[in-house]
This record gives sequence, structure tokens and C-alpha cells, in this order.
Amino acid sequence: MTRKIIGFVLGLALLAGAGFVAKTLIDNNTRPVREVPKTIKTVFTQVALNGDIPIEVKANGNLVASRKIELYAEVQGIFREGTKAFKSGQAYNSGQILMDINSQEFYTSLLAQRSTLYDLITGMMPDLKFDYPEAFTHWEKYLREFDLNKDLKKLPEPVSEKEKYFVNGKQVVTTYYNIKNLEERYKKYTISAPFNGIVTESLVNPGTLIRSGQKLGEFVSLNDFELEVSVNQEYIDILRVGEPVALSDLAGNRSWQGIVKRVNGRLDQSTQTVLVYIGVKGKDLIEGMYLEANIAARSENNALELPRSLLTNENQLFAVEDGKLVIKTVNPVYYTEKTVVVKGLPDGTEFVNRPLPGAYNGMLVKTAPTAKSIEQ
Repeated sequence: MTRKIIGFVLGLALLAGAGFVAKTLIDNNTRPVREVPKTIKTVFTQVALNGDIPIEVKANGNLVASRKIELYAEVQGIFREGTKAFKSGQAYNSGQILMDINSQEFYTSLLAQRSTLYDLITGMMPDLKFDYPEAFTHWEKYLREFDLNKDLKKLPEPVSEKEKYFVNGKQVVTTYYNIKNLEERYKKYTISAPFNGIVTESLVNPGTLIRSGQKLGEFVSLNDFELEVSVNQEYIDILRVGEPVALSDLAGNRSWQGIVKRVNGRLDQSTQTVLVYIGVKGKDLIEGMYLEANIAARSENNALELPRSLLTNENQLFAVEDGKLVIKTVNPVYYTEKTVVVKGLPDGTEFVNRPLPGAYNGMLVKTAPTAKSIEQ
């Protein structure tokens, strides 16, 4: 019994000793806690300096020829080939013949009518000589200058009412105006260019029978165009006819100077925009060309232009005060594709001019001494 008690006591003593040794080893193996150094980010800043910022309204659209006509036939006949082929891309100067329709049959009829008028006047000359001698000289001169191959000259003015009634009774006046109507119609067999331009559409070929009312093609001006653009309604009261407009192609390699010709008086309710028509002349312009326009609208006083990427929550940006980031609230007044014009940032404010990922209010920072300009 005594042995069992002694063995039990010894066992407890061994367990207690083993526990003490294990605890001592664990306590001696604890590593010291290292302090993590605080990381202070470097930021690029700029000092705010407000001034007058010119606002340019940017818009775009396609060129349309300011003078464009669709050609239709008003007479019937065979289309005859001219000195220039009536084909798309063919240029003509003002007054040059675009199309010539065979008018021989009509012209013969016109000559016959002129001959009829000549006979009517000749037939009444004896009566004029005896009954109206004061008018005889005028009509005699008219007959001497009468040319069947030229347009009729104006009839002599009647000397008296009796002469007027006599001449009308001989159907001279009626025949005269019928011939003048035929002469005007005869001119429609030849279509001339009303201005310097180019054929953009040709629908007929030489030898084709042209019918009255048939569309023949399309003719546009060479270097006189308009650009139709949509501008936000807030600039309606600023846009003025005659304002200069800088135009450029998509690549920005070529530029032209335009001018505001017209401003539409109606607002598009769905887009809240108004149409502005910009006139432009120059080389290398083609109908349908896509151009961008910069319309000088106004200047914002006491404002600052910044990259749009600097704004957070649409109207806030970070400034640096006493080595910490501070949120400043600004008033954006105009946006472009990459920048924003803001007001409300006092002069002398040192603000962050490059985006800083993970930035927050009160963040410790240090400024880069070489940062002096805004990156657009």
C-alpha cells in the first residue's frame, strides 16, 4: 500500500516537472513584436491660380453642299452627247452646258409660229399706212429687224387706243405671246450649270429618250458647304450669326475656318439641343465629310481647368494641408472630353494634380518638389 502511494506521488511530481519545463520552453521561444513603419505616399501638387477660361463648344457633323439641285427634264427628246460627259464626278463651270436634249422638231415648230406672226404683221401694214400713219413707221422698223432665227423683240407700243384695238383684232398680240411661251420652253432643251459645281449623280446616258418629269441627276457646288451641328440649349443665347468656327477632320491633320450662318429657332425637345449651321469654303472639302467644330462660346471668370480624373464624387478633389490630404468641394461649370472647368477653389490652394489611388481624407502625404504643371 505504501508502495502504491509512493508511486502515485512520484508520478504526479514527474508530470508537474514536465509541465514546468514545457512552459519554460514556450515562454523562452516567444518572438519580439516588431513595429510596422508608417508609409507616407508622395503626391504631385499644383498651386491653384484662377483666371479667365475660354469655353469652346465642341460639336461634329457631316458636310452638306450649300447649293445642291436635282435635275429634272421639263421637255421630251433624245439626250445628245455634249463636250463633257454627264457622269458622276464631272465638274462644270457656271454657264457650261450640262445636258443637251434634241430639239429639232420643236425648233421647226417655233420657226413656223414666228413666220405666222411675220405674215400677220405684213398683212396689216397697208391698213396701218392709211388709217394709222403715225404708227406705220414703228411697225415697218419692227419688220425690218425681224429675224426668224432669233427671239422676238418686244412689239411696238400702240400710239393710240384705236391702233391697239386694230392690232389686237388681227391676233398679233396673241400670236406674239404664244411664240414667247414657245421660246421659253425651247430654252429648257438645254440645261446649263447655274454655278461652279460637280455632278454627284447621273441617271441617263447619251441616246436615251428623255421624258418630261424624269429625274436626270444631281448637281452640287464645288467648294461651298454647310456643317449642321447640334449644340446644347444652354448656349443658345451665346451663339451669334457671324461667329468664327474652327473646323478640322477626324485625324486633325487638316483645318478650315468656318462661320455661323444660321441658328435654328426651334429646340429639339428630346435632346434639348438646337441646330447650328456653319458655312465653310475651301479646298479638299467633299459632301458627306465628317468634321469637328470648335465654337467659341464664352469665357468663365475666376475659374480653373483641370483633368476630369482629379474629381471625386463629381464635385470634390484632394488638396494638401499640413502634410495631409483634405477634401475640397468645387463647382464644375463646363465639361470637355478630358477636362473640367471648376470654380470655388481659392487661389493658392495646393491641390493634387495627379490621380492618387486609395486616397482618403486625412491621409499623410509628402509633396514632390518637381511637380509644377497639370497633366491634361
